[in-house]
Amino acid sequence: MERELFDKPLKIDTRPLWLILIDRSARYQVFAGLIIACAILFRLTPPEGLSAAGYHALIVFGATIFLWISGLLPIAVTALFSMALLPLLGIMEAKKTYALFGNEAVFFIIGAFILAAAMTGTGLSARLARAMLARFGKTPRSLALTVFLLSAILSFCMSEHAVAAMMFPVVEEIGTSLGLERGRSRYAKLLFMSMAWGCIIGGIATFLGGARAPLAVGMLRETSGLDYTFFEWTVAAIMIVAPLLVIGFLLLLLFFPPDIAGVDEGLRFLNRKRLETGKMGYGEMTVAAVMVVTIACWMALGKELGLANIAILAMVALFVFRVVSWQTIEEYVNWGIILMYGGSIALATALEKTGAALWIVERGLGAFSPSPLMVIAVISLVSILLTECISHAAVVAILMPIGMSLAKSLGMDLKVMTLAIALPAGLAYCLPMGTPATAIAYASGYLRSKDIIIPGALVMAISWLLFMAAAIFIWPLIGLNI
Repeated sequence: MERELFDKPLKIDTRPLWLILIDRSARYQVFAGLIIACAILFRLTPPEGLSAAGYHALIVFGATIFLWISGLLPIAVTALFSMALLPLLGIMEAKKTYALFGNEAVFFIIGAFILAAAMTGTGLSARLARAMLARFGKTPRSLALTVFLLSAILSFCMSEHAVAAMMFPVVEEIGTSLGLERGRSRYAKLLFMSMAWGCIIGGIATFLGGARAPLAVGMLRETSGLDYTFFEWTVAAIMIVAPLLVIGFLLLLLFFPPDIAGVDEGLRFLNRKRLETGKMGYGEMTVAAVMVVTIACWMALGKELGLANIAILAMVALFVFRVVSWQTIEEYVNWGIILMYGGSIALATALEKTGAALWIVERGLGAFSPSPLMVIAVISLVSILLTECISHAAVVAILMPIGMSLAKSLGMDLKVMTLAIALPAGLAYCLPMGTPATAIAYASGYLRSKDIIIPGALVMAISWLLFMAAAIFIWPLIGLNI
């Protein structure tokens, strides 16, 4: 023990005491500053044309954005805190505020997360990944393409975050078996970037790839009564996803051309793992059947039965057939995200009901009269840039109330505005903080920052251009006119 103490001597902080105290208490100083700033603002007279409730809702909204961006509190805690402030400050009645937590979107998200947890917990998703990679990955390029497409396709059915977490050890196994050198191997970079980009691109295709879409649609339904079916959303999104899958993989090959001749060792490793896991068991087959039936029902009967109702029935079926346990569900489901969505919907509703969101739009449009096309271009660009810095769901929560009021004031289709916010909010490629898929790939140790940022900036620009092309030329053909 004494030897260990000498090997690791104590480090003495030689800075002045006042500087140490400031450094150690910086977090509390920021909180104190935020409270003082909000207290001062609350005592001021509301601007002309804005009600007192609307003014107070804007202050809460601004404080929430600050906490989301700064990360001083967990995102779910911030959302619940803002929700509690609404009745406490007289912005909205407590009964109405907390009733919004029962929004259909929240329960759809819960059901979707539990279905994804069942796929992961039973080993079905990992089995599918290894089988597909071993079957189609015969050459370096085809193996990378299989990683890319498999990540995208799984993200059609599961949260992209869960897919990235599930695919990571599989790709890591391939890299280790091939002896790829960390930080130097172009092929390793290609594999991990294929995983990340596949998850990101596939994640916007359906309601299941991430909870951004259900959250946005829940806000749309709450403020206007309009809705999207599972099929309608997928048709609109696939117009961007399909070309982006082709362009994305070609860009990856351009930036990371394979520097190995074959992948035989990797295939042998995958086949050995498949043999070790044995035949598909009862649990995996049941989960697969439930998942197929559920997606079919969402697409065919979602409007009549309700997406949330179908999701909950599917969840109940998993427990009826005893293929998952509640302990497994608790291990894989991120309950904090669900809490965040409930709070975000309440805050967005408060901004809309008090007229605060409309007031922001009217002040923003006072200096100029933008065309609907320009509005879509700007708000989608803001969404795709903002999501590089903060949570996708937070981007939706921030922009949806403003976008809804803006669309109403210009006579635009609210359903198009919803797409313009929610789809770009899922296309963050450049920074590890933008999406867990990128963060997981970066954590592998095979990638450097520039390996992510430079290709990511290019594909992000292409993604935005594809979005605008779809909005202008393709969506009108399916009844979505700007």
